[in-house]
Amino acid sequence: MSVNDPVIDEQTPAADYTIEQRWERYTDDEHAVWDTLYRRQTEMLPGRAVEEFMLGLDKLDLGSGGIPDLRVINPKLEALTGWSVVMVPHLVPDDVFFDHLANRRFPAGRFIRKPDQLDYLEEPDIFHDIFGHVPMLTLPTFADYMQAYGRGGQRAQSLGRLKELARLYWYTVEFGLIEQAGDLRIYGAGIVSSAGETPYSLTSDKARRLRFDLERVMRTEYRIDDFQRLYFVIDSFEQLLGATQQDFGPIYERFARDATAYGIEAEAEGDVSVEV
Repeated sequence: MSVNDPVIDEQTPAADYTIEQRWERYTDDEHAVWDTLYRRQTEMLPGRAVEEFMLGLDKLDLGSGGIPDLRVINPKLEALTGWSVVMVPHLVPDDVFFDHLANRRFPAGRFIRKPDQLDYLEEPDIFHDIFGHVPMLTLPTFADYMQAYGRGGQRAQSLGRLKELARLYWYTVEFGLIEQAGDLRIYGAGIVSSAGETPYSLTSDKARRLRFDLERVMRTEYRIDDFQRLYFVIDSFEQLLGATQQDFGPIYERFARDATAYGIEAEAEGDVSVEV
């Protein structure tokens, strides 16, 4: 783990890796970190993030002050889309993660980063997980996509194709862009929770922005050590959901037969997708 959290240390996770949040044990300093991050991001996201994300923040009242209490936000989320947030102590095994998503549960880290980690944290914390991911779960279409992804993950794991499916999650749920009314907008959690990548993803000339193509996405490597060099842009959330409502078996079979090496540079030169 990237942080020493005594509340986590004193709990034994359940079989599905869930733990109690024990919200009353957060310190004033930890609540202050949330407030700082929340204020910084919400000042820069209007006009950059999709309206659905901004509405999700309001529907769950995530800016009411301090780290959100699951006892407060879960009833609101469940009423909207049937999802809930569960606390976990750290990144969970793939099969556990997929099971949670397939059953409309989003696993979120309990801990929050330290004041000197505002700009970068290797392991996702509660700010990334709840601020970044959960507002989009108030949108029924995206909520259905996330459940479909969980179910698809269970199958991909049984077929040994997790690498390809993980790329779909990365380039959509974490670092996805969408074009709405001719403008690019952010919806990926890894961007909306990052002060640096929010403007970079939309305007930097160091990154390419390609039209979403399912197989292209699943063939393209990603980087975890820096801002992305490539983003995929969807036309709508209905397009994204529709892409998952097909049999991935033939796609996996093509991948298994394909001897072409994976990589951003090799894929970015092809003509499967077009520049935005």
